[in-house]
Amino acid sequence: MSHRFKNAVLAVLICFIISNVQAQSKKPEKDSPEKVREFFVASLVKIGDPVLTALSNNQLKMLMPVEKSPGAWDERTHVTYLEAFGRTLSGMAPWLELGPDGTSEGKLRAKYIALAQKSIHNATDPNAADFMNFVNDKQPLVDAAFFAQALLRAPKQLWEPLDVVTKENVITALKSSRKIEPYNSNWLLFAGMVEAAIIKFDKEEDANRLNFGLSKHKEWYLGDGIYGDGPDFHWDYYNSFVIHPMQLDILNLLKDKNSDYKKDYETVLNRSRRYAAIQERLISPDGTYPPIGRSLAYRFGAFQLLSQIALWKELPKDIAPAQVRSALYFMINNQINAKETFDKNGWLQIGLYGHQPNIGEGYISTGSLYLCTEAFLVLGLPATDSFWTTAYQPWTQKKIWSGQEIPIDHASK
Repeated sequence: MSHRFKNAVLAVLICFIISNVQAQSKKPEKDSPEKVREFFVASLVKIGDPVLTALSNNQLKMLMPVEKSPGAWDERTHVTYLEAFGRTLSGMAPWLELGPDGTSEGKLRAKYIALAQKSIHNATDPNAADFMNFVNDKQPLVDAAFFAQALLRAPKQLWEPLDVVTKENVITALKSSRKIEPYNSNWLLFAGMVEAAIIKFDKEEDANRLNFGLSKHKEWYLGDGIYGDGPDFHWDYYNSFVIHPMQLDILNLLKDKNSDYKKDYETVLNRSRRYAAIQERLISPDGTYPPIGRSLAYRFGAFQLLSQIALWKELPKDIAPAQVRSALYFMINNQINAKETFDKNGWLQIGLYGHQPNIGEGYISTGSLYLCTEAFLVLGLPATDSFWTTAYQPWTQKKIWSGQEIPIDHASK
């Protein structure tokens, strides 16, 4: 081999290595705001489409795989379908509530609104192939609550257009979950969420199931935006998976019906703002976060509360909406693009980063994983909102670890 040829080969190899390194090191967080929203929409649709397409055709039980962790408690097929349905709809609801319009995104929403309405019909029709289990075992209470939460988040698109029979079936299904007694933990809020939907869309709520969870969480507040999961502190993400969002949604409804709840609502909202601030600071410069506690297979659903507080425009004054958008974008991008996050047919697989079956607890199966959609609540802000149009801003850890100044952090009082 000639010296000139060797040099040419070496030059090509060096160029290849440099271009490969550059491609790997390209950071997406500074992508244009327009591209970021497109990514959020595409990601939500990628996750939710298999569930809603199959269920709208009465084929969810036929088509959805049921992967379980090695330590699964049972087959999970009796609960996993309602998990997939309720959680997917809860996360998609604010985006769907924007309704259809003439834009490409608005036309896409129209498609998924129609699929969601058909899915609601099939999930609650006792004669349908995909009729859901709302009563057997304890787990259905959890996902009846996520379903109820979806209805509260998108009443104009997910409730009002339903026919009379479907509405009756929905209420019957929700009320049937009352036979399930919740554990003395965040589960009390699942019972309360179901009753909140009954207040909104029907009548004859169970006042004890509605209020008991709210009352207990007053006792379980530990300070600085943190609740115990029951009387004890658990270092996990359940303050975001369940505790803050469900209290907010329940009390947001109740305060408009009874002024006695307004003070409780303001108290919970202030605590939620503090927890959202903590969540924003948990996201590292490279878009990762501490893998602490159980249910890590819910992936970026761990940041539901941060997304909800941004959606409600209640972020603390020293946290710019654009830095939350940038942080969530980088974090979700990391996880959703990890190898084997989805199977070959587009269904989620168990894992935090890619496919990691051992990370799932005994109650985790395929349907459980769709709680990750809760990170997309901010899509309920229209594309014209400043959350989506303002230029990139670095988030707190991105600032401090690059030598920039950040506000001093203070505990809430």
